[in-house]
Amino acid sequence: MNIEAIIVATVVVAAVGLFIGIFLGVAGKKFAVETDEREIAIREALPGNNCGGCGYPGCDGLAAAIAKGEAPVNKCPVGGNETGKIIAGIMGQEAVETVRRTAFVKCTGTCDKTKENYIYTGTEDCEMMPFVPGGGAKACVYGCLGFGSCVKACSFDAIHIISGVAVVDKEACRACGKCVEKCPRHLIELIPYTQSVMVGCSSQDKGKAVTSSCETGCIGCKKCEKTCPNGAITVENFCAHIDYEKCTNCGACREVCPRKVIL
Repeated sequence: MNIEAIIVATVVVAAVGLFIGIFLGVAGKKFAVETDEREIAIREALPGNNCGGCGYPGCDGLAAAIAKGEAPVNKCPVGGNETGKIIAGIMGQEAVETVRRTAFVKCTGTCDKTKENYIYTGTEDCEMMPFVPGGGAKACVYGCLGFGSCVKACSFDAIHIISGVAVVDKEACRACGKCVEKCPRHLIELIPYTQSVMVGCSSQDKGKAVTSSCETGCIGCKKCEKTCPNGAITVENFCAHIDYEKCTNCGACREVCPRKVIL
């Protein structure tokens, strides 16, 4: 065995290792990305659900946006006011109260109130219904399909299928919006947490078609529209809609609704 060759090889390996170490050290300092300490603190304050309800790619994306001044301190719908106050303190800003919201499913067509055209026994997934006859077994093509795609999307166990219709637990809901995005019939909307008057229907059919498919569907009679003292409820495409900014929860529309579809 050639001792000199071994020594030379050892020296070369050591030299290469030393060179690489020095190079990486210098490169690390030269190309290091400075991280705003506020961004780290904001990220720690956020709940970490990474739900995307804020419109950014997870909590990391929101933290970076807030630190850069590109997003308000109360942008996180899950954290709510408490998280907003903490982040406001980190950013040296005054805390701004946010309106708590909750999801609401615009359908009251439960199994005992909605007619079924046939018995469906296939894949129980709302997003598959456009590919089956009639868009599903229920006669109303605008109502809740009841297979729980929204339930699977919710990270907070805040929505459940009850008697064939999705129902939101407003206390558990964090208004992340995942269920809103997941519903193929766009039946779910985010409304103020304090809202107590809602229209439980999304049908766009005329009265006769509605009554033949559902016992509680809106028939577009406009009695609610004529009764509302604040102009907060209007009938469009044969269905009542509430402007939550104008609504005072007086309940006048609910009293005159012949179909009892206003909750």
